[in-house]
Amino acid sequence: MSMLHQPRWRIIDQTTLGPSFDAKQSFAIDDCLCQSVGKGDSPCAARTWVHHNTVVLGIQDTRLPHLKKGIEHLHSQGYKTVVRNSGGLAVVLDEGVLNISLILPEGEGHISIDDGYETMTRFVQNMLKSYSQNIEAREIVGSYCPGRYDLSVNGKKFAGISQRRLRHGVAVQIYLCAEGSGTERAALIRDFYKASLDGDHTPFAYPIVRPEVMASLSELTGCPISVQDLMLHFYNTLSQFGELVPSQLTLEEASDFQGFYERMVERNEKALGNL
Repeated sequence: MSMLHQPRWRIIDQTTLGPSFDAKQSFAIDDCLCQSVGKGDSPCAARTWVHHNTVVLGIQDTRLPHLKKGIEHLHSQGYKTVVRNSGGLAVVLDEGVLNISLILPEGEGHISIDDGYETMTRFVQNMLKSYSQNIEAREIVGSYCPGRYDLSVNGKKFAGISQRRLRHGVAVQIYLCAEGSGTERAALIRDFYKASLDGDHTPFAYPIVRPEVMASLSELTGCPISVQDLMLHFYNTLSQFGELVPSQLTLEEASDFQGFYERMVERNEKALGNL
């Protein structure tokens, strides 16, 4: 966990901005922070965020043969859709899901892909140790957005990690399902893929989602765990590795944010504009 040890951590908490806070803004903010941290204009940053009823799609998802049908299904269930600029496939974000971004500089050395994943894995294992669960990092087949660093308890996934690299900065991003039904979230994505494929075969193997392999931390532990509970663990854990400095975007970052946000809007219009 050596990368977690820093003189100070800049904290940007955006968990309470409400339904109007759009996921395109989130990904643009992480790009902005990657640039600042990568240039050395900012210390390492940790950003926490929540989005309401949003399905975040990966680039590969935009190549589904009947994407319009899948999007229509998500909209009919009350979910917005956003195409992200980091890796991975479709995931569900709602008010019971906490997202954390750790933004680190590459500096003189090189942070490998696995270094980034391992850093976030160790952080979350430490953050959740009071729940006395054996948290494993391995691919959970049948989950949505499967990967080698799915975080699970007893074979049920509750979190997934992705990364974004830009201008010598690395944003390691995780979603943590705190409360609600993991099965219902997974069923939403299962039905999205079913509608978007509509029986067609594709060169890319999209996940065959099995809702029973996903759960929230509340379901896994048998005790109610809210986003606010996880935030307390987040602060307590990160404070062990450096001084915490509450922050917002600087004036320069706020100016740069506009350009990053416009790129996110263009990306989404290009991917989804004709649907």
